[in-house]
Amino acid sequence: MADTVKLKINGIEVEAPKGSTVLEAARLAGIEIPTLCYMKEINAIGSCRVCVVEIKGARTLVAACVFPASEGMEVFTNSGAAVKARKATLELMLSNHRMDCLTCLRSQNCELQKLAKDFGIQEVRFPTDATEPQIEDSSLHLVRDNSKCILCRRCVAVCKQYQSVGVIGPNDRGFATHISCAFDRNLDEVPCVSCGQCITVCPTGALTERDQTEEVWAALADPAKHVVVGAAPSIRVTLGECFDMPVGTNVEGKMASALRHLGFDGVFDVDTAADLTIMEEGTEFIERFTKGGTLPLITSCSPGWIRFCEQYYPEFIPNLSSCKSPQQMFGAMMKTYYAHQKGLAPDDIFVVTIMPCTAKKYENHREHQASAKGLPDVDVALTTRELGRMIARAGIMFKDLPDSEFDPAFGVSTGAGVIFGATGGVMEATLRTVYEVLTGKEAPSPDFDKVRGTDGIKEAAYDIAGKTVRVAVASGLANARKLLESVKSGEKEYDFIEIMGCPGGCVNGGGQPVQPQSVRNFTDLRAVRAKTIYEIDKSMPLRKSHENPVIKKVYDEYLGEPGGHKAHDILHTRYQKRAKYPDVKV
Repeated sequence: MADTVKLKINGIEVEAPKGSTVLEAARLAGIEIPTLCYMKEINAIGSCRVCVVEIKGARTLVAACVFPASEGMEVFTNSGAAVKARKATLELMLSNHRMDCLTCLRSQNCELQKLAKDFGIQEVRFPTDATEPQIEDSSLHLVRDNSKCILCRRCVAVCKQYQSVGVIGPNDRGFATHISCAFDRNLDEVPCVSCGQCITVCPTGALTERDQTEEVWAALADPAKHVVVGAAPSIRVTLGECFDMPVGTNVEGKMASALRHLGFDGVFDVDTAADLTIMEEGTEFIERFTKGGTLPLITSCSPGWIRFCEQYYPEFIPNLSSCKSPQQMFGAMMKTYYAHQKGLAPDDIFVVTIMPCTAKKYENHREHQASAKGLPDVDVALTTRELGRMIARAGIMFKDLPDSEFDPAFGVSTGAGVIFGATGGVMEATLRTVYEVLTGKEAPSPDFDKVRGTDGIKEAAYDIAGKTVRVAVASGLANARKLLESVKSGEKEYDFIEIMGCPGGCVNGGGQPVQPQSVRNFTDLRAVRAKTIYEIDKSMPLRKSHENPVIKKVYDEYLGEPGGHKAHDILHTRYQKRAKYPDVKV
C-alpha cells in the first residue's frame, strides 16, 4: 500500500505523504496557502475560511487546512472563485476590526494586515461604526484588546493543549462571540500562569505583553539612577529575528553593543547568574540526595511553572528548589554584591532584565524577591520584543553593530549557563557540577545529552559515584501535568526533575519574537534556536558552572559557601499554596 498520494496543484504534479492536508501538500509544491486560524496539530478547525481552495469536481470551496489530499485530486489555490471568497472573508473581518494600524504594536508584523495588503484591500466595503477599544489589562504581564480579535481561537488552543490551563475560550454566540475567561472574569481572577504563549500565536494585536519600555527610558534619563541590564541566555539566539535576521542567529556581541548604545551603565550576562543558580541548586540537590531530603527535587527557574505548581499541584511545593530563578539572582546580586563593589546605595540601582518570558513580569512582584532593604530584586523585566522596539526607536542599526563583550564584573559565564535557554539545559548544567562534586573527579564528558531535544518529556539515569541518579525533563505545562501525575500515582520515580513552563524551554518563551504561523507550522523554532545554544556551549572555554572565576570570586569575597547562610538569605525564596480563584479561600 502506497505511503504517498499523487495530485495536481495548479497544474503541477505533487507527491505528498498519505494523510497530508491540501495545505501541507501545497507547501511541498512551493505554494503557501494563506490561513489565520490553523496551527499544525493543535488548531485544525477550518474556521477562518481564508485558506479555501477549489477542487475539481467539488461543488463548493473547501478549507485547505483540514481537507485531505487524495490520489488524483486536482487543486486550484488561486482560482477566481477562491480569491474572491478569501477577499470577501478578509473584508468582513476588517469590518469590525479596530484598525489603528499605525500605532499598533503588531504593525508590520500582523498576519491580518499582511493578507489585506496581499489581496489589495484598500478600503472596507462593509463599514460599521468606529470600533471602540475593548481593553482588559488586569494582569501584570498581558494586555488584551478584543476589538482586534478575529476569533481564530489560536490562543484558546495553545492555552488548553500546550499548557493544560484552559482559562480562556469563546463566550456568547453569533455576533456577540468574544474570547474571554469563564463568566467574563478578568485574567487576574483566574488561574492564568502568565506564560504568554497566547501572545506568540495571536495573528493580530489583540494580545500583547504589558509594555514597560517607558519605565526604562525614564530610568535611563534619570541622572540619579545607576541603570544596569542583564540579558537571559536565550536572548542572544532570538533577538536577531526582531531585525529580520535568520532564526537562530547568535547576536550576543551585537546585543551587548546595542545595550551600551541605549545608555545602560552596566551591561551584564544573566548566564553568570545561571551559573550561580547551578551552584546553589546543585548543592541543594546533593544535600537532599545524600542525606535523605525531599525528592524528587524540582527546578524553580520558570515562574510560569512555579505559579502552575502553586495553583494546580501545591502538594509538590516541598519538592521545589528554594533557589530563586537566574533573573532574580541577578537582580539580588546587583543590589547587594555589585552595590557593595561600586559603593552605591541599593535604592540608586535600577535593574532591568531582558527575558524570553512574560511570566518574568509577574515574578518581579512575587513575595520574598527583595534581598536589599526590601527593594525588589528586579525593577523591570522586558521581553525580547520590547528590547527590539527600544533598539529600533533609538535608531540603532542593529545588523551593522560591531560585536562587544559584557562588562566583566558580572559578565563571565560558562556553557552551562548558556544552555539554560533550552529545555533540558538546567538539568544538564546541574549534572555537570553534581557529577564532579560527588565523584571528586572530572566527568568523562560535559555532555549529558540524553536530556537534550525538544521532546515534551525526557527521562535518563546516570551512575554517579556508585549511585543511580534518575532524572526527568518536561517542557510545556501539559507535559508537566502528565509527568507529575505519573509521579503521584507511583508509576514513575525520579530524584531530580526539570520543568520549563513553555514548550521547548526559554527559546520558545512567551516573550520571544513573534513569527507568523506560516513559519511556525513548518519550522521547528525550538529546535533551530536550541541548536545555536548548544553550538555556543560547545565553543566556550569553560563549560561547567563551578569553573567560573567570577562565581568563585563572589563566594570567596561575599557569599561564603554555596548553600550557606548569606547565600541562602540572598539567593533563595519561598513558595505557598495559591487559590485558583482569588475570591476563594485556600
